Amino acid sequence: MVPGTPLPVAPACSPPVDSRPVRPGDRSTDLSGLADRTDLADLAALTGDYRRLRDLCPALRLHLLDPAEPDPSAADGWYSGARLATDERALAVVLAGAEERIAAEHGRAPRPHVTASRLLHHYAWSVCLLVAGPWHLARRVPAVDPADLWLHAPTGDLALRPRGHVTLPGDDELRAELRAAVVAHLEPVLAAFAGPTRRRDRALWGMVTDDLASAVWYLGRMLDAQDDAAGGTAAGGTTAGGATAEGVTAGEDAAVVAAAALLPGGTLPLPGAADFRRLRTPDGRDHHTRTRLGCCLYYAVGPEALACLTCPRTTDEERIRRF
Repeated sequence: MVPGTPLPVAPACSPPVDSRPVRPGDRSTDLSGLADRTDLADLAALTGDYRRLRDLCPALRLHLLDPAEPDPSAADGWYSGARLATDERALAVVLAGAEERIAAEHGRAPRPHVTASRLLHHYAWSVCLLVAGPWHLARRVPAVDPADLWLHAPTGDLALRPRGHVTLPGDDELRAELRAAVVAHLEPVLAAFAGPTRRRDRALWGMVTDDLASAVWYLGRMLDAQDDAAGGTAAGGTTAGGATAEGVTAGEDAAVVAAAALLPGGTLPLPGAADFRRLRTPDGRDHHTRTRLGCCLYYAVGPEALACLTCPRTTDEERIRRF
């Protein structure tokens, strides 16, 4: 993992869309300095969200770029999402890196379309977490441009240059803004991966839908894990993480509700809904689950790999057995 770097604030962030920027000459006194301080505060808040997200989520291997820090270099193996979308040679390099990582872990190189699907899943899920994380934690929807996010070909780590974010008073409007931000970032990247993954538009956007639901769900579970690590038992028979006798936890339950509201279905180009449900194991505990719109092909990386718990290939009976 690339070690995270504390990110000092800089006037690089746009004002929130629900506040009118102050411009010189709007009033008798030039208040441009106030606007700059507002930008600084906005960027500081978003950076704090990302630090917290990185601390919460061990699966997110993220380096936050200092505003004075130069862009990561292709000479060191870093490629921006914008470059992956437009440069076939850069895409070939990151695919080769993904193949090497899978072969090292599983003892053999997978078929090329499996490698491409696994890498796209990694990138798309990470983008979804980077956009949805600040929303779930603090009602901020960041603008993550493909030119501001880099993928490290040898390791799969990420580097991000935070910019602006959007805050809106209405929940429905903010959810729409989040979906639009994810679509805007991933649309050109999906087009570049269509050939290598052998997937068409609906399957590609189905993967994004799955990864957005998964990212919010994962964050909820990590919030529970943080609370559980604090120890203790709360009033009403719940643990610090909010677990009840039935196995439901407050953080996960809230994330499932949030993901369902974010992905109710019919929000094209995202073709499906979160569609969470619960399964009860013989010990009486409930477990959240859902069925992905498409397979991420994890089962194809090696002979010992199993289909994911949310895979369309995995029956409810098998899920209960694994729970």
